[in-house]
Amino acid sequence: MESINPSFSTQQASEPNHSNPALSKRALNRALLARQLLLERSHLSILDAVAHLIGLQAQAPNPPYIALWTRLHHFHHEELSQLILDRSIVRMALMRSTIHLVTADDCLTLRPILQSVQDRALKGTFGKQLAELDLNALAAAGRALLEEQPLTLGELGKRLQAQWPGRSAAALANAVRCLLPLVQVPPRGIWGASGQAAHTTAKAWLSQPLAKEQEPDAMLLRYLAAFGPASVKDMQVWSGLTRLREVIERLRPSLLSLRDEQGCELFDLPNAPRPEAGTPVPPRFLSEFDNMLLSYDDRTRIIRDEDKRLVFTDNGIIRATLLVDGFVRGTWSLIQKRKTATLTINLFAPLSESDQTEVAAEGIKLLEFIAASSDTHDIQFTLSK
Repeated sequence: MESINPSFSTQQASEPNHSNPALSKRALNRALLARQLLLERSHLSILDAVAHLIGLQAQAPNPPYIALWTRLHHFHHEELSQLILDRSIVRMALMRSTIHLVTADDCLTLRPILQSVQDRALKGTFGKQLAELDLNALAAAGRALLEEQPLTLGELGKRLQAQWPGRSAAALANAVRCLLPLVQVPPRGIWGASGQAAHTTAKAWLSQPLAKEQEPDAMLLRYLAAFGPASVKDMQVWSGLTRLREVIERLRPSLLSLRDEQGCELFDLPNAPRPEAGTPVPPRFLSEFDNMLLSYDDRTRIIRDEDKRLVFTDNGIIRATLLVDGFVRGTWSLIQKRKTATLTINLFAPLSESDQTEVAAEGIKLLEFIAASSDTHDIQFTLSK
């Protein structure tokens, strides 16, 4: 699988096509895996893969590396680290106002489209603490500080508090994070490096202004190429944007209109891959916060409702997961002690002997990638209670 074709035609599809069978969960699953480069590892370049996937969820530094390892042939840590260092790829708050790893081009084009998501996040979390504050003046002050030198949010908050005494430092810093397009600078995001996230503006880091276009049409077509078929609610959950129905109605003449087993209307690009539901799938290890688990209103194409509690924690962590036959069948974690690295795979239900053998073989490859310095690699299987 060397590329994904995101093209679309002018085919008319004003209503769901009820003459065709509804797409089963397995059919939706196979379409998702094909577009997420998980039916087989892709030969796409890192830049092309990150662009196709519309970024990688990146609250923590290491998950994007694992996400690319499980999707690409011959992926090496230092290749992604170098792209971050040379500013071809950046870390910033985008979809759902969460940190994503995206290409520099997407940083400049997606951020203006998603400004309303940042505005809503700011109002919902810190609105009361910022009442009657001149946000334009705050943004200008934050820009001046961050373009003078990269700062952590803690450092930024303290400096802003000197200008606005009595205000919450955290509220001031996070307001600037939402008001301005900020990127996290290295060493944040570099494999093996540590340290708090320091920020500067996208314009200062990339020496380019943001795009002026704010309509989400092209972005949603790219979402369908990477995640479709999908409903309007799915698109809203993925992006954090609201009122996307009118956008999809504008795009409807160029889209396929399909339906799932519940009769929900799904949209798709006519030329996007939709493999047979019985297409065989190898086991795959997904990183924490993988976007496949965060990009739908109905997530049953990838995880059963009854298993979500085992993956989504009360404190907002989305655990690293194992796919077997394309669906989440367990979680995994790594423990390193001295020279031994142990991959613990917590299964939701027992696997067949052949599936467990395949999972173990893929697990050894994962250990070789994330714990190459360990002399001994071990795999342990447990069952959820």
